[in-house]
Parts: sequence; structure tokens; C-alpha cells
Amino acid sequence: MADEEKKAKKPAKKPAAKKPAKKAGEAKKADKAASKKAAPKNAAKKEAKKPAKKAAPPAPVVPPVVRASARYVRIAPRKARLVADQVRGLHIEKARALLQFSPRGAASDIHKLIDSAAANAENNHDLIGDEMRISSITVDEGPTLKRYRPRAQGRATPIHKRTSHIAVALTPVED
Repeated sequence: MADEEKKAKKPAKKPAAKKPAKKAGEAKKADKAASKKAAPKNAAKKEAKKPAKKAAPPAPVVPPVVRASARYVRIAPRKARLVADQVRGLHIEKARALLQFSPRGAASDIHKLIDSAAANAENNHDLIGDEMRISSITVDEGPTLKRYRPRAQGRATPIHKRTSHIAVALTPVED
């Protein structure tokens, strides 16, 4: 009993003073530091689990695209699109033959543009101009020239002279 009395007579220990709470930023830093120390051990295991990297397959060869454009051509885009739709996707020789005998006015402008694109292929890209096909041809609307026509009794009616921007892209023919 004597031992129990001694324990009872001893003053109770004061609870340890509470440490000031860590700020949120300090807690994150401590967690990061702990994870960095553990990282080298886990890194070796992760690398062992990863399969060896395979060599990437060679990238497919993309054929060169030769472009030419004519801007502010004095023809309505609606009329030029009729001709452009006929030659889209054709071999350059077939397109030239079709355009040479077409009665449409836009045919001569598009013929010149295709010849220009073929010349670009020969001079700038070292390709054979006659072995190309028309991969795309677009006719966009340009600015409209606004004019007026005199009419009876002092009136005037508007005349809209439309322009076009024509762009051609050629690619080599696949053999």
C-alpha cells in the first residue's frame, strides 16, 4: 500500500504544453519532403515494372502540296465555282483539256492558275508539273465593286460587280 500512497501523494503531472498548430503551407512542405525521401526506393520498383520503350514507327511520308492563288479576279464566284467543280480531283492534263474547250468565261482564268501552280511545282519543289493532280480548288468571294446605272425619270439602280479569290492546290499522282 505504501507504494500506492506514494503515487497518490505525488502531484499529478501537468499536461504537456500544446505545440502551436502548423500552418497549412508548412504541413504540405513537410509531406513533400517526406515523399522525396521515399521516392528513390519506390522509383527503382516503378522502373522495373515499366516495359522497355519501343521505337516509334517511321512517320508516313506526306506528299508535297503545291499552291497557287489568284485574287481579285473579276468574275462572280458563283460562275467560277461551276468551272472549279468540274476540274476538282482531275489529273492536270485532263483538267487542261476540259478548260481549253469550255465555253465559260471563268475557264481561262482557272486554266492560267493551274498552269501557274504547275510551274511552281517545277521551279520551287523540283517536281514534274505534268504528273500532278488537282487536290483542292476553292473559289471565295472577294470585294464587290458597287456601280450605278441611270434609269428612267432620274432614277438609278445599283450594279454589283463581284470579284473572286481562287486558290488551287496540286499534289503528285500516286503511281
